[in-house]
Amino acid sequence: MNTFDGISIGLAKLSLKNLRKILALLLSGFAVYTAAFGVQPDFIQTSVHLSLALVLVFTLSVNESPTFIKSLYDWSLASLAFITIGYHFIFYSEVAGREGVLTDIELYLGIGAVVLLLEGTRRIMGWPLVILALTFLLYTFIGPYLPGLFEHRGYDLDRVISQIYLGADGIFGTPLFVSSTFVVLIVILGSLLEISGASGVLMDIATALTGRARGGPAKAAVVGSSLMGMISGTAVANVLTTGTISIPLMKRTGYRPTVAGAIEAVASTGGQLMPPIMGAAAFIMADITETPYTTIALAAIIPSVLYYIAVFSAVHLEAIKMGIRPVIGDDLPKIMQTFKHGGHLLLSIVVFILMLAFGYSIMYSSLYAIVGVVVLSYLRKWTRLTPARLLSGLINGAEAVLTVALATGTAGIIIAIISLTGLGLVFSTLIISASAGNLFLALALTMLSSLVLGMGLPTAAAYILVATLTAPALVELGVNLLAAHFFVFYSAMLSAITPPVALAAYAASGIANANPIRISIIAVKFGLAAFVVPYFFVLNPALLGQGDLAQVASAFLLAVLAAAAMAAATQGWFLIRLNIIERIILAIVIFLLFFPSFISNITGLIALIFVVIWQTIRWRSNNTNIKNSFEKVKGK
Repeated sequence: MNTFDGISIGLAKLSLKNLRKILALLLSGFAVYTAAFGVQPDFIQTSVHLSLALVLVFTLSVNESPTFIKSLYDWSLASLAFITIGYHFIFYSEVAGREGVLTDIELYLGIGAVVLLLEGTRRIMGWPLVILALTFLLYTFIGPYLPGLFEHRGYDLDRVISQIYLGADGIFGTPLFVSSTFVVLIVILGSLLEISGASGVLMDIATALTGRARGGPAKAAVVGSSLMGMISGTAVANVLTTGTISIPLMKRTGYRPTVAGAIEAVASTGGQLMPPIMGAAAFIMADITETPYTTIALAAIIPSVLYYIAVFSAVHLEAIKMGIRPVIGDDLPKIMQTFKHGGHLLLSIVVFILMLAFGYSIMYSSLYAIVGVVVLSYLRKWTRLTPARLLSGLINGAEAVLTVALATGTAGIIIAIISLTGLGLVFSTLIISASAGNLFLALALTMLSSLVLGMGLPTAAAYILVATLTAPALVELGVNLLAAHFFVFYSAMLSAITPPVALAAYAASGIANANPIRISIIAVKFGLAAFVVPYFFVLNPALLGQGDLAQVASAFLLAVLAAAAMAAATQGWFLIRLNIIERIILAIVIFLLFFPSFISNITGLIALIFVVIWQTIRWRSNNTNIKNSFEKVKGK
């Protein structure tokens, strides 16, 4: 190859990279435009969003300097994806006028759209969701030959493609619509906050508050991840953001790599539950349950606080148990200096909250928060979102939403099949039958199903599946609608740390340089309270803020004590090491305090006080013995 050919290829690659940036800006720009001037009809809004997202996914290799053949192949797939998915935008009036009737050309376009969507999903997320979607697709054709409840009458290819490609419950259904409106704006807001330095401010605040405490770096990871959850809302993104700082610092202060990775994984997973800006699943929940997002966010306050109290307590006890000392040094950030340096950026989050409080939609609130962070960034020279940085933030936001866009689009394939075959009713019937109407058993089966279905999936996709398949069974058993959906949301969220496929643990393993399975097992230990709390807000909706102030306050205080008791029981440590009897008593105390009964609550409090007094006696006795031994040695 001569010099001229080399220059030509280099210019071609540069042009393709620039084209890709333009497409990313179009994706973000379209979301901001529709938020400001009005959302387009469903098929237009979703097809523009998904077609651009697929083009960006197929052209990711442009940044890796691929061969000419590879580049040609990827751009060909990108072009086909744009045609098959963008068809709804180009011919919207004609498609909408036929109300789901499939033409010959649309049959082939629909097949192409499914194939290209699954390939794009495989590229950006791996095989789990693709295999799940293929399994559901296979079910539509083999259903007539299956026994019992799983049998259905069978459907031809035209009917299946019509349901998936043109139906309101298919690829372009509610989940993708939520991604193309609410979620993309929140992701853009998070990207702009990060590029302006707000994420660093949040981590500095967390480090300043906890750095000099025992186990400070681990506590900073917990606090920092809870704060970062407000602006990212995905477990893996939280790990990759805060973990790059917290995991090496934890290792330097004495934490084993697996423990450091586990703490970051479990802390980052809970960020999806953290109001006011929660994960994508929360926006989808608001749409599915037809509940205002503000109600969802308010209901999430107590569960998220309990989650982080339990994790924080476990981290504190782990530090005491391992003898990890506080960080000593003057290099820790000063909280006032941190606020002076970049605290003004956080006012954009306040803008978002106030807009929601005054009754504005999520889209308008997000839009004003985006404008707010751009304006506020100019208050300090070092945080300014100059045109170049602003464009970079919009491009990063488009890149960050790709996973959600493709996950919700692929989940739409599954939902279309569930709706077509009535599989959701079958699944609910199975849960009710297997549990024999017993609520606790039904909840356990639902959580197990959610954890299995959520393996390797982002929380948004996992929640969509379990909300469709398992939540109706809980509602049928008399569970409050919001409690049922929070239960499956919680369960789907926890799949991020549940072995063997734990996305947050795998993300942390790369930073901690440790075994991901071992990290996920330890993460489950630190986050054990999260697996228990959902059962009790089903039994006691006051933990979701439903009830009068006295009910909510008392339920919250008792739940805090129960969460701390669970941390002590799982760590095997309080003031000193717990013996087996103390651990058993604490395990019983957890249930007594959570259960909404005055008698059980009083009994639990008495038992907890007994353990505290007994631990204090043992601790004092232990210190006295150590002191006497020291004095004897000194006397000799």
